[in-house]
Amino acid sequence: MAVATRTQEERIALVASLIRDVPDFPKPGVVYKDITPLLANHEGYQASIDALVDAAPANIDVVVGMEARGFVFAAPVALALGVGFVPVRKPGKLPMNVFSESFALEYGSDTLSIHQDAIQPHTRVLVIDDVLATGGTVGATSRLITQLGADLVHVSVIMELGFLGGRANLESMGITSVGALITI
Repeated sequence: MAVATRTQEERIALVASLIRDVPDFPKPGVVYKDITPLLANHEGYQASIDALVDAAPANIDVVVGMEARGFVFAAPVALALGVGFVPVRKPGKLPMNVFSESFALEYGSDTLSIHQDAIQPHTRVLVIDDVLATGGTVGATSRLITQLGADLVHVSVIMELGFLGGRANLESMGITSVGALITI
């Protein structure tokens, strides 16, 4: 069946079928959710982009994606919505003045940066990433967007690891519009 003729439910089922479990990675006891089979499958990858586009709120001005896997989904969604894409990068990767935010991860900590002129005040922003785990990455990105004076309208992810409490952590930060294609 062509990707374009699939229903949203069929797209999501296809996406879910292409995410592979990798036991004991990156450490014993963890079951890593590997999206590389999804990305390698044209129909599955297209279905994921189409599903994210269909779930996007109206009147988005820009899509933000976080390094690195967020880029893979956010940039094609931005193209499909007819809006710009803004990358949020790891430290030292952006050449101009940046705002930076550090945050905790389920396995450590990290820092993200955004150009200080990347988004204009009152811009309506859609954030897209591959996984919502503890909410640290999205929370840091939200703080960066706020520093720029923009409005975070919605967060969309391919997969939410519900047992890690990321959505509740985001709600405690005031981020309430969150959608996941798949919740585990």
